[in-house]
Amino acid sequence: MYCDVIIDQDAKALDRVFEYKIPDEMDIDVGMRVYVPFSSRVLQGFVVGVKEVPDYPPNKIKAVISKIEDFSAIKGEMLELMKFMAEKNHLKLASILRLFLPSEMREGKVKQLFETFYSLNDVDFQPAKNAVKQRALLDYLREKGKTSSSVLGEMFGYGAIKNLYEKGVLIKEREEVVREPFVLMSEDKRVKLNECQQNAINSICENKTYLLHGVTGSGKTEVYMNLIERVLLQGKNAIMLVPEISLTPQIMSNFKARFGGLVALLHSGLSAGERFDEWKRLFSGQARIAIGARSAIFAPLENLGIIIIDEEHEASYISESNPRYDTHDVAEFRAKYNACPLILGSATPSIESYNKAVNGQYQLLELPVRANGREMPSVQIVDMLNELRAGNSGIFSNQLLAGLVNVVNSKKQAMIFINRRGYSSFQRCRDCGYIAKCADCDVSLVYHREDERLKCHYCGRQYRVLDKCPKCGSEHIRQGAVGTQQVVSKLQEMFPDVKILRMDNDTTSTKNAHQKILAEFKNTKPAILVGTQMIAKGHDFEDVVLVGIIDGDQSLYQTDYRSTERTFQLITQVAGRAGRSASEGRVILQTYSPKHYVYKFASNYDYKGFYRKEDNIRQTAQFPPYTRILRILFSDHDENYVRELLKVCYTEIEQLKYQYGDDILYLDAMKSPIKRIQDKYRYQIMMRLSLNHADEIEAKAFDIVDRASKTSVFFEVNPQNLS
Repeated sequence: MYCDVIIDQDAKALDRVFEYKIPDEMDIDVGMRVYVPFSSRVLQGFVVGVKEVPDYPPNKIKAVISKIEDFSAIKGEMLELMKFMAEKNHLKLASILRLFLPSEMREGKVKQLFETFYSLNDVDFQPAKNAVKQRALLDYLREKGKTSSSVLGEMFGYGAIKNLYEKGVLIKEREEVVREPFVLMSEDKRVKLNECQQNAINSICENKTYLLHGVTGSGKTEVYMNLIERVLLQGKNAIMLVPEISLTPQIMSNFKARFGGLVALLHSGLSAGERFDEWKRLFSGQARIAIGARSAIFAPLENLGIIIIDEEHEASYISESNPRYDTHDVAEFRAKYNACPLILGSATPSIESYNKAVNGQYQLLELPVRANGREMPSVQIVDMLNELRAGNSGIFSNQLLAGLVNVVNSKKQAMIFINRRGYSSFQRCRDCGYIAKCADCDVSLVYHREDERLKCHYCGRQYRVLDKCPKCGSEHIRQGAVGTQQVVSKLQEMFPDVKILRMDNDTTSTKNAHQKILAEFKNTKPAILVGTQMIAKGHDFEDVVLVGIIDGDQSLYQTDYRSTERTFQLITQVAGRAGRSASEGRVILQTYSPKHYVYKFASNYDYKGFYRKEDNIRQTAQFPPYTRILRILFSDHDENYVRELLKVCYTEIEQLKYQYGDDILYLDAMKSPIKRIQDKYRYQIMMRLSLNHADEIEAKAFDIVDRASKTSVFFEVNPQNLS
């Protein structure tokens, strides 16, 4: 027998199937991982096929050395998914297969954890009167039953355990221990569904894609849990995705309360052991509901009955690092493979998804009112230019300050949203204009006051804070735009006796940091939580009565056709954190562009009005979903090489215009907006294509680049980030 193996190496030259002989004494199935000889090395590989007749002469085929595990770690569905992603996203086979396994499992750094347990043997034994620890140990086991060696050893000493075991009084067993992620437990608060929720559940019965458009606080999570409950009763399994790790503690708490040990958590914030054990519980069928961020779409569950993508509009569902893929595409494939419904939920669906619902590709379901029957929080737009004219040049408008005072006096809670971490966005010399930039990335450094360091948010390098300009020697250093640290600092000055919490990438880098911050905020009144987009969605705190948006314009004027959509989504989502219980909610939105149409629609929670406006602009300007944008990004340490490669590829791609004419609406080659990241130079080809022959043009462009390239090249369709 012979097998087809994909070598576990992310190299273009190895991106194909290699044949190996299966030794007679070895039983190998499709999906297993194996060690194989390759040139002078021994490498890991994935078995993707088993056959009786080889394609090459048998005497030239080497034999598999050994199996890594005795089971097929990659299931049949995932091998089909591999083929789909390779064709759809132009990815290497090995890089796709790696997505399906915990990385530490592939690297051999984590294995099953076993621990020794002791219990009482059925013998008549009485320790000596002076054997106090032995007596106490036996009394403990009589009351508690089987207990781990580590617990008994810490309480009574390992000598007492050894003596009793050698006398036959104790039974020793070795058992696998599951490393469970920490979850804040809550009660299972079952609520009576309203008519809209029940209608939505009843409507989801076919194997197709549904867009669940529900305002913030409309009870989408309860709909999800009821749907999953129905699926479990049918003997099927479920995947539930959330966009941010910060959302998983609350979701996990609710799901654990409802479904107990059937729930497993998958995301990058787990330890290696926890991630392996949760993956293994799903693989074995012990757990039947996978919850997590983007990577949870690859959960090793079979017989799926439903896939849910909550906050489906979020850009985090698009992988922007190798391998690059869209979670929606993967979810649609898995839903079709398993003949199950795919649910896309959001209060602010993406323009593309809502367009598909309007055109009948998705079935639209709506939850137009809050589950508790309360009104949406009122939104007050504050013109910061008027504040400046009135002599207020600070971070907070007078209206927001007054609102915060009321929150503190009434012992309630407030959330302050600013989507920029650090203390200030840059340091600049007032005399010569010098801006401190990263040596490896073409970006300004962010000032972090707590560490007194300048940090690059792209590569992580840190630098000394400027006390004088390195270019002209001036000591007049100006700070850039306000970040979360500065907001917290000002609030602490104004409210010294109030708990001010901060939630951003800097405060949540340690294990379980999200849970700790959210739990402290929930249990503290009065309190103010300052954060980036981590706090903008999904969280449900009944005492939050005020939401302040510091810089509503931050995402509005970015050079991206999605900038208005993102601004509407962020404002609507963060506004929805207020007034989620009996207390009335209020939102104060600070902006320098109060007459921009996005604020009119956002302040009235008018998604449909915003969609009609934005959809009309996209159609007129020929942007997605009415066209397709293709970005081909070249990256290499050698700028001359990457520039020459760009020229070669562009010259050949340009010839496609003669074949496809007006189907190529735009084509150009240029430096990437951020020219260098992690000391790699970045150039790009941008194309805008009509939908008529977009697939053909994209495939031909890929073939051109694939033939010419020896460096890192990434294809992005309708990229989320054009920088």
